[in-house]
Amino acid sequence: MAQKRWLILLVFMWLFTFSCGRELKVKHQHHPHVYNHTLATILVEYASAVYMSDLTELFTWTCSRCDGLTKGFEIIELIVDVQHCLQAFVGVAKDLDAVVIAFRGTQEHSIQNWIEDLFWKQLDLNYPGMSDAMVHHGFYSAYHNTTIRPGILNAVERAKDIYGDLKIVVTGHSMGGAMAAFCGLDLTVNLGAQDVQVMTFGQPRIGNAAFASYYIQLVPNTIRVTNEHDIVPHLPPYYSYFPQKTYHHFPREVWLYNVGLGSLVYKVEKICDSSGEDPTCSRSVTGNSVSDHLFYFGVKLGCDAWRSCGIVMDPRVAEYGKTDLQGNFVLSRIPATPILKLKTESDAADKRM
Repeated sequence: MAQKRWLILLVFMWLFTFSCGRELKVKHQHHPHVYNHTLATILVEYASAVYMSDLTELFTWTCSRCDGLTKGFEIIELIVDVQHCLQAFVGVAKDLDAVVIAFRGTQEHSIQNWIEDLFWKQLDLNYPGMSDAMVHHGFYSAYHNTTIRPGILNAVERAKDIYGDLKIVVTGHSMGGAMAAFCGLDLTVNLGAQDVQVMTFGQPRIGNAAFASYYIQLVPNTIRVTNEHDIVPHLPPYYSYFPQKTYHHFPREVWLYNVGLGSLVYKVEKICDSSGEDPTCSRSVTGNSVSDHLFYFGVKLGCDAWRSCGIVMDPRVAEYGKTDLQGNFVLSRIPATPILKLKTESDAADKRM
């Protein structure tokens, strides 16, 4: 019995040493962009806040998720594409000395349906200007072919006019992570932004190996955080026997997982290799968990209640907005004009959309 306990202890020590040793080794490679745990715990709160359906609280940054590590954030524009059920915001985080852009993940009535659909998604679009690079048409279109992109680019230009040349940090969870990646690439290639950082949580694959290669050359300061058995980073499926045709993640992944023996549990943040498909990271486990997809660093990612694109907004917020013929709208902060603390004033009747 004692011999068995020693064997278990030795196996555990080997696993723990391997995980930590690997992480330290990669961290000390001469790589210009190193994973920052503190930044990850801040950005995950922005990726959570963008899911809020009460747009008054989100726009005034008074929502239940608009506190903690994101306190003091100033929204510049809140973009809502009602037609395609998309939402994003752009603002300035003075503690980060950065413009922060956050994209909401899927707002499907059933996230399970969205996940099942991803199993069958094919590479179906040639990325402009990149030979052999193919991407997921739906993810590409969600950013490029909706009101989201012009709203984002306009807000970034306004931020530069007001605050100067700040670095840009783009984040998002799930489908929002896919849109964040396309946004980071767009800002670099088409807007000429020099200092763009992308960090996503639970992001699906969005293109093939050729796209991943181009992407990481152009946006090298990119981190994809994955969590335990989160199902979404495993989708659309990766087929190693079709390397040219299959979906392929771009680097660099940071995999969150627990190593435990009895009551001892060690949280590991493993920095993966530069392949984008490190077989010792999230690919080493079965991606079968929706719950691991919805919580990162203990922060809830997703809506409080799954419903089809429901939003709530105080009518007085309309003075800050522009609406198109399809009902899509942008709420813009007016420089030097304080945003009304609408939720602390008299309770006007909410406008439900």
